[in-house]
Amino acid sequence: MRAVYLIQTVEYMAKIRYSDFETEDSKVSMAKRLTPASPPAALDDTDRTLLAALAEDARQPVSELARLVGLSAPSTAERLRRLETQGVIERFTVKIDPRALGYTLQAIVRVKPLPGQLHLVEEVIRRIPEFVECDKVTGDDCFVCRLYLHSIGQLDEILSKVTERAETSTAIIKSTPVERRLPPLG
Repeated sequence: MRAVYLIQTVEYMAKIRYSDFETEDSKVSMAKRLTPASPPAALDDTDRTLLAALAEDARQPVSELARLVGLSAPSTAERLRRLETQGVIERFTVKIDPRALGYTLQAIVRVKPLPGQLHLVEEVIRRIPEFVECDKVTGDDCFVCRLYLHSIGQLDEILSKVTERAETSTAIIKSTPVERRLPPLG
C-alpha cells in the first residue's frame, strides 16, 4: 500500500511545476537574491571606510563619519545618498540582543516539507515570530531557519506546528564564532 502511495506521489510531483508552490513573496525574494544588481557598484577606499563604520554603528552622525574619512559633512552625506541610490546601502537598522528579551537559546532548524506541502510550510514558518530568519536552500532540505527560544520546552511547542507538514532536524547553537558581517568590500 505504501509503495503505491509513493509511486502516485512521485507521478503527481512529476506533473506539477515548482512554481506552483511559490508565493509571490518568495518569488520576489528569490529574484532579488539571484538577479545581479545592475553592474556592481564601484567602491573606493572612502566608500569602504564609510560602510565599515556604519556596519559598526549606523547611528553615527554624518559629521563624525566625515571626520573619519577626511571629507566635509555635505560631501559625506552625498556619498551616503549615492550608496543608497546604487542599492549598496539597503537600509539602516538596529541590532537587538535577544538575551535582553529573555531568549536564552538559539537553534538552527533544517526543514524538509512533505510532498505537496512546500508553500504551506513556508507560510507556517512566516507566521511563527520565533523564526527570525529562514533561507530557502538547495539540497535535501528546503529551508534552513534560525529560532530564538526562551526554553527548550518552547522548541517542541514551535516545531509541533511545523512537523505536521514537514520533517525537521534541529541543532542548538552553542556559540557564534563568526557573527553576521559585511561581505568583502572590494
